[in-house]
Amino acid sequence: MENNYTVPLQTRIGHVHLKVADLKRALDFYHGLLGFEIMQLYGDSAAFVSAGGYHHHIGLNTWFSKDAAPASHNGVGLFHVAILYPTRKDLARIYKRLRDAHYPIDGASDHGVSEALYLRDPDHNGIELYWDRPREEWPFNNGALEMFTEPLDLYDLLSELHGNV
Repeated sequence: MENNYTVPLQTRIGHVHLKVADLKRALDFYHGLLGFEIMQLYGDSAAFVSAGGYHHHIGLNTWFSKDAAPASHNGVGLFHVAILYPTRKDLARIYKRLRDAHYPIDGASDHGVSEALYLRDPDHNGIELYWDRPREEWPFNNGALEMFTEPLDLYDLLSELHGNV
């Protein structure tokens, strides 16, 4: 095997497929609350949702998990799915939507390169909602990226909405 192989620069992670216990409940969250568009339904066992008409960013299915309990918080598995918003204002909009719906947030962090909200979907899958700062604003020290985790100022985030809080 070639030792100096690196993944091509244009490589992206295309979609995530989640096992859920209740498809309607999952769609209420991903479609109803977060606003993803339903692209295709397979009865009451699977759905594919997207942003902007893409075939799917998130697949949801009950094929092996109908009515199952959530995975153990301390067990192996997916830590979180990260959903990248195009702008800080878009992140502020979804935060306001979550706040208005009284949906619980686990945390909010400034990582220097990005700002992020952390929550769990109805099946307790970790969700990160974030936006990336422009690369020229990333914290570098002598060419090395220095990410960090500081509390995100949610009032400042909401100020992106020009007082519409």
